Order: sequence, then C-alpha cells, then structure tokens
Amino acid sequence: MRILIAEDSVLLRAGLIRLLEEGGHELVGAVGDAEALVDAAASLAPDLAVVDVRMPPTLTDDGLRAALAIRAAQPEIAILVLSQYVEETYASELLAGDVGGIGYLLKDRIADVADFLDAVARVGAGGTVLDPEVVGQIFARTRRTDPLAALSPREREVLALMAEGRSNAGIAAALVVGEGAVEKHVTSIFTKLDLPPAGSDHRRVLAVLRWMGA
Repeated sequence: MRILIAEDSVLLRAGLIRLLEEGGHELVGAVGDAEALVDAAASLAPDLAVVDVRMPPTLTDDGLRAALAIRAAQPEIAILVLSQYVEETYASELLAGDVGGIGYLLKDRIADVADFLDAVARVGAGGTVLDPEVVGQIFARTRRTDPLAALSPREREVLALMAEGRSNAGIAAALVVGEGAVEKHVTSIFTKLDLPPAGSDHRRVLAVLRWMGA
C-alpha cells in the first residue's frame, strides 16, 4: 500500500515510517504540517494517509481539518487519524458521511504493532477502524446536543402538538387521553428540558422553541 504520513513529531514520524516499511508498505511521503499534508495528498495520491490531529500551524486540530479537506477532494484516499485526544466536532464530521476507508485511533492504543498494522490494512482496504473511546465520546456528544433526547415518544408527541398551538384539551383530544395525563406529560417535558417556573418566561413557548431547534 502507498502511504503518506503526517506527523509533526520527528521521532514518532520516524517510528511510523519504520513500522510501516517493515510491514511491507511503500512510504510515498512524510510531512510535518497540515498544509504540506493537503499538498502532498494532491500531488502523490497515496492509498492511505496516516494523520496526526494536532499539527502546525496552530497545533490544535489542523491535521483533522486537513483530513476533512482531503476526504472532500480525494475520497478515494483512505484516512487513518491518530490522536492523543478525541476531537469530537471534527471527528463527528469526518464520520458523518461514508465511513469506508476511515480510521480514528488514540495514540496510547497503538502500542501493539500487530494491531496497528492490522488497522492500517483494514482502513486501506476500505474498512472502518474506530477506537472505543472515540465511539463513546461521539455518541455522548450526540446525546448532549439533542435537547429532546430525554423525552419519551409520548412526550415528543405532546410537544409536537404544543408546537401546533394546541391547548392541553386539544392535545388530549388528538391523543385520545384525559387532560390529566396531558398535564403530567407537559410537566415532565418542562422538567426534562430544564424549564423551571419563572414569572418572566412562558415555559410552553420555550419548550416549543427547543423542539423547533432540534
């Protein structure tokens, strides 16, 4: 497999080159910053790019953003991201589309050479390799960013009818339940959406705004 490495640590980059070459792969390039990564991918067209997340120029998420740019311009290039941490926002974006030929591993999980080379082979062949910690944090983020995640199916129905401007009596008629049951659902919705009673806020309107935002 023809592989491009993007890693700003000289020692780690040398170690990756040695591991991959000993594993029978061809190293077509090794760069130390995000801009060089994008340029090298365009000119060398590797089968796989092994990308560190935090690289120059800002040492934040430049590598992952470069990987997204490569994925958009050259989707045939497989991407294996290596990181000390889970960068949730860009990791979610990287995994939002076709995840074939995508890998995301934490660096402290690649100490086993055989496992690392297996991950390289799987991603290069069009498979997907995700560190369990990456999966866990992305799903946790999804739950956090969905304001309605805590609502039951029935509470979602009640909130949808509230959004249509229906009163509790109208909701009860639509769902063929008693008004008392609707009142309990509405109270539960306010609690789960963290909308305590307040003289200046109309909780019903705020709840509907949350529903629209979701």
